Amino acid sequence: MTIAHDDVRLDQRHVVGTMTMAAALNRALADAIQDDPDVVVFGEDVGALGGVFRITDGLTERFGEDRCFDTPLAESGIVGTAVGMAMNGMRPVIEMQFDAFALPAFEQVVSHVAKLANRTRGAVRMPLVIRIPFGGGIGGVEHHCDSSEAYYAHTPGLTVVSPSTPQDAYSLLRAAIASPDPVVFLEPKKLYWAKGEVDTSVTAELGTARIARDGTDVTLLAYAAMVPVALEAAEIAAGEGRSVQVVDVRSLSPFDDATVTAAVRATGRAVVVAEAPGYASVASEIQARVFERCFEYLEAPVRRVTGFDTPFAPPKLEHWYLPDADRVLDAIDSLHWDDDAEGATR
Repeated sequence: MTIAHDDVRLDQRHVVGTMTMAAALNRALADAIQDDPDVVVFGEDVGALGGVFRITDGLTERFGEDRCFDTPLAESGIVGTAVGMAMNGMRPVIEMQFDAFALPAFEQVVSHVAKLANRTRGAVRMPLVIRIPFGGGIGGVEHHCDSSEAYYAHTPGLTVVSPSTPQDAYSLLRAAIASPDPVVFLEPKKLYWAKGEVDTSVTAELGTARIARDGTDVTLLAYAAMVPVALEAAEIAAGEGRSVQVVDVRSLSPFDDATVTAAVRATGRAVVVAEAPGYASVASEIQARVFERCFEYLEAPVRRVTGFDTPFAPPKLEHWYLPDADRVLDAIDSLHWDDDAEGATR
């Protein structure tokens, strides 16, 4: 399987066209390698195979084994090697094959990647990117569909971002690679083959949210694979006479309080949508921040729609586990509405 670039030539310096998220990520890596001799890409099977999801397809062939290469099956060793490279001026971009596969490297991430700049008072920076395919929606089994974003977002010293569109996949990955500090780049596997317009000249700033859809009645706050779910719910709600705004949080840490707060204050109602388990989650943190900053503007409590507090479901039950538009619409209906006496009592 190879990545289709939809008639976009890889060697063009500026591209505007339709491509999948996988192709956009591939393009971002290729452009970064070409533009900066310090950028190297490595991980398990990312070389000749092009990665499990073919995100690095063709990079070794194009740039050589010294710029994109395979590693042993040892995640802690991959991250440890990247730490040494980053300490010595390189910009490593490493791939963890699946979300839960990254956990053997967690000690390296927390103890060294996140802390070296602080430990050295900024004398040693960590310009490295840890790419992690995460989340469900592919019919995978345990260890292949985890949503582990809360672990990383809870760790000071890490920037944590996740795109929901091919454009953001390209722009955010370029920004992550250019950053002088470590970035955990969470790639929603469910969206790898979703298509969208990409302009390689468009930049994105780490730490910012974006308004994915305007609305006046309620704000849906979502990220990664839940953004399309929120947009689907908003479209259905529009047919029922409710104007629903969708904010793509996209930066889990640092969090864009300004954009989110302004959005919720304008509508007075909010629902947080995330596929990870709800307890002690990123969704919980977003909910708390909205309550703290928007309390006097709220017409109803802030609701959450999340995955269940269980290990990830087996493939045949996955559709029950992952939030869908119906669950989001139920949450919207549970808010206080002046035109719905029943909803006002729920």
